[in-house]
Amino acid sequence: MPIIVKSELDEIAVDRIIEMAWEDRTPFDAIRFQFGLNEADVKVLMKRELKFSSYKLWRKRVESCKTKHLAKRVAGIDRFKCKMQRAISNNKISKR
Repeated sequence: MPIIVKSELDEIAVDRIIEMAWEDRTPFDAIRFQFGLNEADVKVLMKRELKFSSYKLWRKRVESCKTKHLAKRVAGIDRFKCKMQRAISNNKISKR
């Protein structure tokens, strides 16, 4: 899949991708499932959207975070979302 350019994502989608990328328990596979961006695409988006110092902090955090990559996760974690969270539709979290 080619890297998605900024014009293909609206501001709300970009904000949500950045939020998901910063969350420790949200794997890159969840971002791919919801937005179609692979890990390399997310890195490009983060580098473009964040200040360079913030991007460096994020990359350092992602490299050491075992929950961002499904292959490094503990076997007991097998979901993308919190148990309390209902289905995500249209990139909006349903009310509880």
